[in-house]
Amino acid sequence: MVLLAPVLLASTLACAIPRATAIDIKISSTGGNATNGHQYGFLHEDINNSGDGGLYAELIRNRAFQISERYPATLDAWHPVNGAQLSLKNLGTPLSDVLVTSMNVAASGNQGNVGFYNDGYWGMDIKANKQYRGSFWVKGTYTGRFFTASLQSSITGEIYGTTNVESRSVSGQWTEHEFDLITSKDAPNSSNTFALSFDASGLEDGSLDFNLISLFPPTYKDRKNGMRVDIAEALEQLHPTLFRIPGGNMLEGLTSRSWWDWKNTLGPLKNRPGFPGVWGYQQTNGLGLVEYLEFAEDLGAEIILGVFDGLSLNGDITPKDRFQEVIDDALNQIEFIRGPVDSKWGAVRAQLGHPEPWKLRYVEIGNEDWLAGAPKGWQTFKDYRFPLFLAAINEAYPDIQVTSSGSVFDGYDIPQPGAGDYHVYATPDTLVSEFGKFDHIETLHIIGEMAAIHPNGGKGWDGPQMPFPWWGGAVGEAVSLIGYERNQDRIIGAAYLMAAHIMTETLPATSQFDPLYYVAGRNNKTGGHIFKAAVYNSTGGDEVPVKLTFEGVEPGTTAELTILTGPENPYGINDPVTGVNVVKTGKKTIRANQNGSFEFALPNLSVAVLDTNRQTSRRRSRVAERAR
Repeated sequence: MVLLAPVLLASTLACAIPRATAIDIKISSTGGNATNGHQYGFLHEDINNSGDGGLYAELIRNRAFQISERYPATLDAWHPVNGAQLSLKNLGTPLSDVLVTSMNVAASGNQGNVGFYNDGYWGMDIKANKQYRGSFWVKGTYTGRFFTASLQSSITGEIYGTTNVESRSVSGQWTEHEFDLITSKDAPNSSNTFALSFDASGLEDGSLDFNLISLFPPTYKDRKNGMRVDIAEALEQLHPTLFRIPGGNMLEGLTSRSWWDWKNTLGPLKNRPGFPGVWGYQQTNGLGLVEYLEFAEDLGAEIILGVFDGLSLNGDITPKDRFQEVIDDALNQIEFIRGPVDSKWGAVRAQLGHPEPWKLRYVEIGNEDWLAGAPKGWQTFKDYRFPLFLAAINEAYPDIQVTSSGSVFDGYDIPQPGAGDYHVYATPDTLVSEFGKFDHIETLHIIGEMAAIHPNGGKGWDGPQMPFPWWGGAVGEAVSLIGYERNQDRIIGAAYLMAAHIMTETLPATSQFDPLYYVAGRNNKTGGHIFKAAVYNSTGGDEVPVKLTFEGVEPGTTAELTILTGPENPYGINDPVTGVNVVKTGKKTIRANQNGSFEFALPNLSVAVLDTNRQTSRRRSRVAERAR
């Protein structure tokens, strides 16, 4: 099937009785299935700098000159000020056992103010009247009074904020300097840098050593070492209820020596070594386990914890006779999250400022074991790695749902009470064809990853991928997501952001699907009846008339109908460079007729939600407006 181009924008909110025969959908008030309330959420993996340089709010790139078996220490992002000489050194007294390389800043003669600047992750966004919190460590004798920290344009040199930091630098030891910097005006663009300078005449030995140079803008919920406000608030407005951490390949690591070790992400930043990221760059470990847990807490989302399971991307596999140490490490991780304060790892959590246990009910074993190191890696997962994990966690924590990193569709008859994880990257047509994929599957599953990334008629992984999400792909994704939501008695949740209008119960309906795909239910907490639908490739690109009747909903009942439509070209995108948004959102209040039916029409390639609990929808809209 090929996507049809015409999309009837003019009929977005057409609610008059259409000329064509309406699809008559009758929703029963009984016979449905209870849900767990976790229809949607998201995962996070540091790919394309979505962590360091993205969600994690740190502005300084290469702040601690970290090294790993794959990436050497470099001066990347660092530049001299006023002729200073920058070099890397491994001192006899490093900042810590894991941050062993530092930057030496030398001056030749009396040069006035010298120093260095950092150009961040593709520049720095600077807003007026904001408090930026920074710190740096210095080793060496400096008789000058101040260090000067500033944010400035890399194009014009204009300074947007500056502060003097009183020096406490001494010979022979590292001293930390903390400061607050208040900006005076907005920068017109992101071509900005952070600079630190000092008086060269105050150098007794001709140079100073610096390490762990950090600067944070205001963070989400004002968390120390926290998240970027704009990204976090955007995610918040999508109402996620699940958060899979740490998601993706970074959990496995490149080798068995370099996986995402949760223990290395705890405590002060100077004790975090970083690790060789799997997507082409060193990762800082700044966005660690506690930061993930606090972010989930702030969002009101429940976590799905991914634990390392002895398989790495190069095919390294922990043998069975040494596998208990892998299980023990995961059990320690679980204890850190939810153990009592008098337990070994619960006490560590309390020392880090969170004596109360976090909620943890879902644990996933590994990541895509059917892919990395296959076929041997997948076979050992089925033979001993998952069964041993399942038994150990169920014995220690009977209330935790243990999930395989693969699904029944990957050729695994998952032992009970284990669940599966289904990942799919495909064409829109493929996602639509999978609408009923879980209709007859009894094993619980999460949908850990899914997206339309290939165009219809392409060559799949052998051809080009779509560079950005596009409207036709989004509608195909919506069809699959609605299919998952129809099976909420066996789908724990989907790592995808479509979480508003949560159903606590799905309800049976009498109608066929194609080109209209839908799910119906109610939220017993709000009292709302909910209908979610997508239209994919209607005949001739025509709009689809709908007659929707909920058993028990009285004539005259009102509902809010939200319809999303896209551009005439289904390959249109929301351009991240220009900010152009091609998706149109229409909202309208409609009323059930004398028969208790809601009548409306949906355009081709559209996504819609109807909710009789209009008050909840309006509250969400007001929250979104305040956030903007």
